[in-house]
Amino acid sequence: MNNFDFCNPTRIIFGRETVSQLNDVVPADAKVMILFGGSSAEKTGTLDEVRASLGDRAVSEFGGIEPNPTYETLMKAVELIRSKDIDYLLAVGGGSVIDGTKFVAAAVPYEGEPWDILLTGGQHIKSALPFGTVLTLPATGSEMNSGSVVTRRATNDKLPFMHPLVFPKFSILDPTKVYTLPERQVANGVADAFVHVIEQYLTFPQNAMVQDRLAEGLLQTLVGIGPKILADQKNYDLSANLMWSASVALGGMVGTGVRHDWATHMIGHELTALYNIDHARTLAIVLPSLLNVQRKDKAEKLLQFGERVWNITEGTEEARIDQTIDATRNFFESLGISTRLSGYDLGEEVIDAVVKQLEKHGMVTLGEHGNITPDVSRRILVDAL
Repeated sequence: MNNFDFCNPTRIIFGRETVSQLNDVVPADAKVMILFGGSSAEKTGTLDEVRASLGDRAVSEFGGIEPNPTYETLMKAVELIRSKDIDYLLAVGGGSVIDGTKFVAAAVPYEGEPWDILLTGGQHIKSALPFGTVLTLPATGSEMNSGSVVTRRATNDKLPFMHPLVFPKFSILDPTKVYTLPERQVANGVADAFVHVIEQYLTFPQNAMVQDRLAEGLLQTLVGIGPKILADQKNYDLSANLMWSASVALGGMVGTGVRHDWATHMIGHELTALYNIDHARTLAIVLPSLLNVQRKDKAEKLLQFGERVWNITEGTEEARIDQTIDATRNFFESLGISTRLSGYDLGEEVIDAVVKQLEKHGMVTLGEHGNITPDVSRRILVDAL
């Protein structure tokens, strides 16, 4: 295990009817901007709950943040916040709204061109507006970390950034918000959380026994929850465990002291930017093929993953690795998520386009060993056809 410096300052307020606690955690004199996505937060009554809890505070609203938040839309929010002298942000939504709010929080006081925040991965952020979140869709873990991904529609660039100043001050997690979500979004949430854990865990043995067991426990939980919650979405216990699993999956503890992969995400980001496929579904396309192509480098952890999560213990090592990759693919398929590019009416034309974008964005040495070159990315995409 490597040295690490771990700190997660986000306060988590978890459970039924916790939106009412906004009045306790948002400063009484704050000038608040609520940021949200489409009409669902209004239709489900969540926005009304938020407004009521904020009481007499000065409140403005900005809606229309996309499922893959765009720089163009977020900069409109930045301009509005600057003009109104807003000093506190509140994200009401899923990971996309929260990611977008993180960018806005950093961009409002940023000196220079805000796009540089994405181009430099957040390296030059010096300050950010404080913000909290009301989570409506468990998936990305953005409510409990300092990372964000934003797309620039004009150039098809989808880029991440991180900075300690964009940890949420608090996040309210009410599992009953899962009850009204479309089934597709719930399935996406399960898949997204699952791959977040995999990216930190399924690399090579690093003598990180605590992190391994945390990861395996989360993976087993998600495997157990997945099909059940799709059949019983208003089951509070299932919804609560999904919501907390998704938050913990990318809350920092699973990945402390170990090297990560994240190649599945980087390749998946390009598929989303170019073809507008749901983020989680791009991960389900890429991961099984990446595991197959990288099976030699990941062999020890693939065997451990197979034994501890899928109970695969018999057969040769190669046979067990095959079974483990098949089990992973079948899990995504059991959620109604296609794991092949052909499932999205895409073919060989994707390969050159995605590799070109990876090269454009400097993604030429991906993976825990830095050995996923553009040629290896090409092999992964061919395998995913």
